[in-house]
Amino acid sequence: MSAYSLDNVKKQQRSLRIIMTTLVHIDYPFKGPFGPALTEKFKSLAEETSNEPGLLWKIWTENPQQEEAGGVYLFQNESQAQKYLEKYLGKMISNGITEVRARIVKVHSELSDITNAPLSGQTTIQSSQ
Repeated sequence: MSAYSLDNVKKQQRSLRIIMTTLVHIDYPFKGPFGPALTEKFKSLAEETSNEPGLLWKIWTENPQQEEAGGVYLFQNESQAQKYLEKYLGKMISNGITEVRARIVKVHSELSDITNAPLSGQTTIQSSQ
C-alpha cells in the first residue's frame, strides 16, 4: 500500500486538526478605506501577518456601513495566539486605536469538521452541481 493512501491522508488531516485549536477574532472602528483601496493600503501588512509564528490563516473583515474592520485568525495553539494578540494590540494602541474588541476561543475540531471548516489551512470549495 502506498504511503499516500487515502487512509493515510485522512489520518494526517485528523492529526493536523488536533493541534489547530485557537481562533482569534478582532474588530475595531475603522473609517476606511474599504474594498480595493483597503487591499492597496494593507497589502504589505497582510504579507507581514502571513509570517506570524503559528498563524495558519487570517480572514480579513470589513463593514463599511458600520465603519468597522478586523479579522478572524486561526493559530496552532493558544500561546501563539496570545503572543500575536498582545503584539497586535500594542500596535493598535500606538496608532491611536483604543476601541479594539478581541477574543480568543478554542476551536471544537470535530463539530467544525462536520460543517466543513477550513482547519487545515486549506479550503476546499464543493460545487452544488
